[in-house]
Amino acid sequence: MSKVPSHARVVIVGGGVAGCSVAYHLTKMGWTDVVLLERKRLTSGTTWHAAGLIAQLRATKNMTRLSKYSQELYGTLEAETGVSTGFRRCGSITMALTEHRAEEIRRQASMARSFGVDVEEIDAAEVLRHYPHVNTDGMTAAVWLPLDGQGDPANIALSMAKGARMGGATVLEGVKVTGIEQADGKLTAVNFQEEDGSEGRIATDIVVNCAGMWARDFGQMAGVNVPLQACEHFYIVTENIDGLKQLPVLRVPDECAYYKEDAGKMLLGAFEPKAKPWGPIPEDFEFDQLPEDFDHFEPILEAACERLPMLAEAGIHTFFNGPESFTPDDAYHLGPAPELEGYWVCAGFNSIGIQSAGGAGWALAEWMENGIPPFDIGDVDIRRMQPFQKNRRYLKERASETLGLLYADHYPNRQKATARGVRRSPLHEHLKANGAVFGELAGWERANWFANEGQEREYKYDWKGQNWFANQAQEHDAVRNAVGMYDMSSFGKIRIDGPDAEAFLNRMAGGNMSVPVGKIVYTQFLNARAGIEADVTITRLAQDSYFIVTPAATLIRDMAWLKMNRRDEVVVISDATASEAVICVMGPNSRALMQSVSPHDWSNEAFPFGVAQIVEIGLGIARAHRVTYVGELGWELYVSADQAAHVFETLHEAGADHGLRLCGLHMMDSARIEKAFRHFGHDITGEDHVLEAGLGFAVSKQKNDFIGADAVARKRDEGLQMRMVQFKLTDPEAMLFHAEPIVRNGEVVSYITSGNYGHTLGGAIGLGYVPCPGEKPDEVLASSYEIEVAGTRVAAEASLRPMYDPKSERARA
Repeated sequence: MSKVPSHARVVIVGGGVAGCSVAYHLTKMGWTDVVLLERKRLTSGTTWHAAGLIAQLRATKNMTRLSKYSQELYGTLEAETGVSTGFRRCGSITMALTEHRAEEIRRQASMARSFGVDVEEIDAAEVLRHYPHVNTDGMTAAVWLPLDGQGDPANIALSMAKGARMGGATVLEGVKVTGIEQADGKLTAVNFQEEDGSEGRIATDIVVNCAGMWARDFGQMAGVNVPLQACEHFYIVTENIDGLKQLPVLRVPDECAYYKEDAGKMLLGAFEPKAKPWGPIPEDFEFDQLPEDFDHFEPILEAACERLPMLAEAGIHTFFNGPESFTPDDAYHLGPAPELEGYWVCAGFNSIGIQSAGGAGWALAEWMENGIPPFDIGDVDIRRMQPFQKNRRYLKERASETLGLLYADHYPNRQKATARGVRRSPLHEHLKANGAVFGELAGWERANWFANEGQEREYKYDWKGQNWFANQAQEHDAVRNAVGMYDMSSFGKIRIDGPDAEAFLNRMAGGNMSVPVGKIVYTQFLNARAGIEADVTITRLAQDSYFIVTPAATLIRDMAWLKMNRRDEVVVISDATASEAVICVMGPNSRALMQSVSPHDWSNEAFPFGVAQIVEIGLGIARAHRVTYVGELGWELYVSADQAAHVFETLHEAGADHGLRLCGLHMMDSARIEKAFRHFGHDITGEDHVLEAGLGFAVSKQKNDFIGADAVARKRDEGLQMRMVQFKLTDPEAMLFHAEPIVRNGEVVSYITSGNYGHTLGGAIGLGYVPCPGEKPDEVLASSYEIEVAGTRVAAEASLRPMYDPKSERARA
């Protein structure tokens, strides 16, 4: 008789560190009907050969929280399960060899302090005290994180597997899942085959895809998109080195190398700039290595022998090449799949699976138990991925770059170089012909800035003002003082149609949707905690039809949120993004420009703020929305894709008489931050309460049956614990990007959620939450504030109202 049960509450597919973590944490939640299936043996995919580096600091606060959780968990597992994890806190050093890298690691150190991570900048003498074997020649800076660690990857996974069994889970090896059954958009069962050839079925409502480098293909089995690609990952292990004692982990990203001491040997690993995608994966792959490629690794080794001279003397015991899976954006995949109810994902760890898996498994288990993650995990939410990203050619091209980006300079606004041009606006060629320099988001090619005549059309990265800084300033000035035109076609557009459209959206949104046809409502979708799940404008097109505009990167997530929360309302939810281009005309001269190309009445009386109307432009028809994300008089013009080029040409030609300048989305971001307009994913997320975000004006007080209404009412009664504050640096040379510590009266209290340069205000502008329990607004502003930029504290002005045009008189002129 088969050892596989016929029913389970959840089936976890994949017995690497991720699957074992999910099983372990679900049993900690009290789930006992948990089954984990591994096609071969536990850890036999990529877990067994991982380097086992366990760092705390990640690029954002919540990713850091998950990594810190992993480390704390691994420190206690051995006592709980009796399986040694080899975990030890040996500390880590990151060494910079260029001035740009020095700036980066100093900014990372500042960020670490704002996240509560113990970090210290150290000089060469201190580096040698911790790591006497290293050559510090050429070092420009270094940081020391004393609580970073390392561990035994396989035993960490096996320890969590044992903990899961102790909690009542069934963990089975040699059982391959061969199919997923579904009905009415819901998962119903998995089919499997055992090593002896016998087949069976497990009835279940939930599957978790923890299949590692198989996760893409396994997802395809159920029609679920899990974009990732296996790449070759190289390291060497030396022979025993006499007298070698415990050392910290050493990272030298400018030489693409990391070093780990392990049991008297040295491990040297690499994240080379151009990686080697690998696949397809053989059916019998288990604890396997890939063929050696010494020529590929040799440049890394040569530099390493200079950096750590003892490597030149030590013999190589192992030259290892093994696969690791990488995603299109170097962030892993976590959460519920939008395509199939009951299907969850925990995969794609980009060579940081050991340090991530403990926290990821915990967060996913919390999410599955409570229906909401413990905090915002938008960085890794599987619903950020676009359907086209499962394309195999796309994945191979992009993965060849993303592996190397782990150790590349993490400049602000850095653009991916590979697998570009997949999604293009109907205006793409027009913008290109006029000097556009494109960036990429969610596959969309977006005009971020416009080069002047004779200027190179490329990014040159820096931590100061980059080569497009002056272009952004010129575009910013045009929008503030004349008129600018830019393309917003990439933004997501969702139609809600049907007899229950009004009732459905009144339950989904904090704002009041019972408005006249043509009215535009700025509002948010809230979760049960009144955290912000989406930041949108909703326009009523007809009695039974609404039009939602949302950021380009969140369309899939927002569609999933709407479908997940639909009850029995009769509505159709559809993606209308590609059907219309969006041409934004903004600035004090925008009304005159629109009047010159259209017979429509564009006056305040005939066309007030917050209204959409059908208009004629040139020979075509458009729907003009009078709203703004840059704080100026203007319109967003929604034009069917077939007419977009004509409308653009009409406006561009007429614009010469009105001071028109083509602008990019970098301008949009600098203009919006001067107005303190929030940016979803940075300033506002699922864990930020809508009232503390300063968006209470967008929440109706006339209704109380929307999602999150109870949490809004409680906060109104209890008072705010945090307030969103706008800051301006008094040093006009300093730059803000994100996560710089906010220092209040000499103490780090929070961090900048988003930053950019305010060209009109004359300094870097940042937004950030300041803890202020029980305080009144004037008490918050009575403090002195500084922002820590790369280790240096810079004085800052603070405001609770927008520093630019606080009464929004310009937008309503």
